[in-house]
Formats: sequence, C-alpha cells, structure tokens
Amino acid sequence: MDKSVRTRDIKKRGSKYLKQNIPLYIMLTPAIICFLLFKYAPMGGIVLAFKDYNFWDGIWGSPWVGLKHFDYLFNNPLGWKIIRNTFMLSLLSFIGFPFPILVALLLNEVRKMWFKKIVQTLLYLPHFLSWVIVGGIFITLFSQDSGMVNDILEKLGVERYAFLYQPFSWIAVFLSAGIWKEAGFSAIIYLAALTTIDPSLYESTAMDGAGKWRQMWHVSLPGIRPTIILMLILGVGRVMEVGFDHIYVMQNRVVADISEVISTYTFKTGIQGGEFGVPAAMGLFESLVGFTLVLTANRIARKFNQSLW
Repeated sequence: MDKSVRTRDIKKRGSKYLKQNIPLYIMLTPAIICFLLFKYAPMGGIVLAFKDYNFWDGIWGSPWVGLKHFDYLFNNPLGWKIIRNTFMLSLLSFIGFPFPILVALLLNEVRKMWFKKIVQTLLYLPHFLSWVIVGGIFITLFSQDSGMVNDILEKLGVERYAFLYQPFSWIAVFLSAGIWKEAGFSAIIYLAALTTIDPSLYESTAMDGAGKWRQMWHVSLPGIRPTIILMLILGVGRVMEVGFDHIYVMQNRVVADISEVISTYTFKTGIQGGEFGVPAAMGLFESLVGFTLVLTANRIARKFNQSLW
C-alpha cells in the first residue's frame, strides 16, 4: 500500500475515533481544568525558591537571590535534620505497605457476604475520619496520665510509660495510626485486582491439593503483582512526603528532634513566620527527590517488565 494512502487511512481512523469519544472528552474536561488550575498553575511559585520574596513587590517583583536559600538549607544543621526526619519517617511508613495487601487477600477469602460487608465497613471507616480525630484518638489512648493503654499496663503491674514523649515509642504510635487509618481503604485497589484473576486457577490448584495459603501465595499474589509494583512505584515517589495533617496533629515539643519535617517546617516558617524563600527551596528539593526516585523505581521495574512507561 502506498505510504500516503496509509497515512490518510490512519488519520481517517483517528478522526473517527475522536468523534466517537467526544462525550467522554467533554466529561473529562472539568477534571483537566481543575488539574491545570490547582496542580500546574501553582508551579509558578517555584520562583520563590530563588527570590527574596516580600508582599509589597509580589512574586515577580521581588529581587532574585539565586541559590541563597539552597545554600542556607544545605549548610544549616537544622535543614539537614528536617530532611533526615522527613526521609526517615517516610521510609519507615513503608512498613505499612504490605498491610492493605494482606487485608485484601483475607477479605477475598471470606465467603459470607454479610460478614464481609461488615468487616469492610469497619476497615474503611477510619479513612473518612480527619487526622484531627484520629490523632486525638491515639493521643488519648497512649496518654501517660489517663490513657487506656497505660491503665491496662498499670493493672498488669507495669509502670506507666510516656509513649508520646519518647522517640522510639512516638514513632511506633505514629506509624500505627497511619496503618490503622489507611490500610482498609487502600485494600480496595488490591480487591479490585483480585477480581480479575481467573477462578479456574483456584480450582486447578485446589484439585492439586493446595490449601488456601498455597493458593494465596501461588495464585493471588502473582495475579496482583502488577498492581503491587504500580503502587510501590507511586509510593516511592512520596518517600519525601510524610504529609502535614498526620504529623502536625501528633507531634509535640519533646519529640521535635524527630518529628519536625519539611511540611510542618514549611507551615511554621512560611505561613506563621512569613518567610517563604527557604520553605520554597525545601519544597522544591523534596519534589526533585521524589521525581528522581520515581524514575529510578520505574527503571528497575522495567527490567522485570512491570514499568509504568
């Protein structure tokens, strides 16, 4: 077939495909506009990392200072401590990564629908609670004076312990709160992936004598492996992003050496203190690290034919 004819045929099919999907593109338009306004437009604020910003001159009128804020960030012990805390807490948060997978695998084996619905509702509920409520629950539970956990320890003859004022125990409470809040809701993605597995695979393994645990290991987990790798790559991109609400609600001055992270420092210095240069530089550094980690994780996954692009 002549090349020009082939090209014309491709264009014709593309035009036909576009016309057939016009309603879908119209439905997608509000999401695209929202994404452009609230995700891409604010990227112009990146210039604050290279300017000595003041309200009088505005973003574009403020004087340029080059890499002054980055120099302060990387030559200041406080800056390195905040970066270390952010990286450490984010990395430790990966402890909770297997929990949604485990929840999904267990729920997938439940055959009583009424029981499954009740358990799913109870597991999903914490996701819809704000971090103010969840943080208040855990602070109340682990309070040294009147916390339920310390009340139980006291009845068992164990001395009351300051869970929220010791670095190791505070990190444990912090991670536990995150797992409890998000594990159930995050399992939805894996439950959806499990529904795509051919039921005949379970039947054939059962005929070979495999029990439920063997079926999970040899059928369920391999079946959702692409989804697990996808979520892992996306999670790696958030290694430098602990989140603000979670940590701000649960931190206190006693454990500030391990709980002060980029998001809380940006809020306190930028919003409360009116200093925008250094927090902007810190936020830009956080984004660049996350972008680099996503590219690296995707390149590694590509070697196993599981990459995003």
